Amino acid sequence: MGNAAPALQPEPAPIVACTVSRDVANFDLLIEDMEAELGESWGDLAFPDALKFLDQPEAKTLEFIAVAVDAEDEADLTRVSGIISRARDLGIRVILIADEISPIALHHLLRMGADDFVPYPLPANALHEAIERLKEPPPAAPVHTHAHPAASHAAPAFKATGQRDGVVLPVHGLAGGTGASTFAVNLAWELATLVKDGGPRVCLLDFDFQMGSVATYLDLPRREAVYDMLSDTSMLDGDTLLQSMLTFHDRLQVLTAPAEMLPLDIVTSDDINRLIDVARDNFDFVVIDMPSAVVQWTEAVLNQAHVYFVPIELDMRSAQNTLRMIRALKSEELPVEKLRYVLNRAPKFTDLSAKGRVKRLAESLDITIELQLPDGGRQVTQANDHGLPLATAAAKNPLRKEIQKLAKSLFDLNRAAEAGKV
Repeated sequence: MGNAAPALQPEPAPIVACTVSRDVANFDLLIEDMEAELGESWGDLAFPDALKFLDQPEAKTLEFIAVAVDAEDEADLTRVSGIISRARDLGIRVILIADEISPIALHHLLRMGADDFVPYPLPANALHEAIERLKEPPPAAPVHTHAHPAASHAAPAFKATGQRDGVVLPVHGLAGGTGASTFAVNLAWELATLVKDGGPRVCLLDFDFQMGSVATYLDLPRREAVYDMLSDTSMLDGDTLLQSMLTFHDRLQVLTAPAEMLPLDIVTSDDINRLIDVARDNFDFVVIDMPSAVVQWTEAVLNQAHVYFVPIELDMRSAQNTLRMIRALKSEELPVEKLRYVLNRAPKFTDLSAKGRVKRLAESLDITIELQLPDGGRQVTQANDHGLPLATAAAKNPLRKEIQKLAKSLFDLNRAAEAGKV
């Protein structure tokens, strides 16, 4: 009977999750949250040991791993990517815990197969919510009846009819980091989704052929067809343009920047005019993300534009660049009156001193700042890194609400103008 005592000892609970990091001690909040969620049913692995453990029988009970990385791990992304890929192949879900890593590194790890992302330091209940999302069944793989790899990335399904007269809305940031691409992407998406059924047909053109980020912000592949089209626009028509585009969530048609970095003068003013003309013939709204540089064909876009949005910030570089832009346009007798100044990260209503600075900025440049966009905070960066519009990633974000208001105003104005033509 004495030998039966060991059999009465309870077996240890199976390990259902593991943290994987260079040193988990750097993520003390993660330790606390893992203990709160899982008690003793979790373990910890260092990067060098993770791949070996994942192939062991003990790993079969794992439901997910929490891969924690910080800026020091960017030099070792290959190993981290390998761990995420192996977990994905084994059917183990992955939560990525990221502490101040670059957007490029974050985007790479998400594309390698991470199922969810939580910033560090962990917001309250963020890990719990991520774990709950993992418990939801993954969406069923779409059944394709055509040869395209993914319906959300397919070319537009409609045919080029050439019976429209689109509104051209370029967005030209006058300094790096003024949020021009974020503004362009979200404005295009809000216009495309204002009406549930039968809404306007909207396209988004990325004319920053070197550093264009529209593809990243919408998680779209860059295609060789874009370069082929740009290199010879002499025979450009609606069908050719549509075949070069991709569809985002069945609502927005996108011409991404080319796969390779190209000189901005790969196209001429005639090429750009031809491209915009074809886009206008087939879409109700044509949103263009411009490069921050002023090039020979910028004049063509400005002349085609109905409204030319110019995002700036409340700083000296934006003020100086705005002054240079105005002088350049006036010297060439170009329509400077089309410029609409958009102040990004505008001060809050209660910040009276900053409000005074905005007024002085406008007066000193002799401009009118017609649109002030609030600071959307970290949610904006996270949405861009996830390849999602703010309407999907953070619908209540104050920046999203202001862009939504602008989109509705543009839509109503265009509808009123169309009614006046009848």
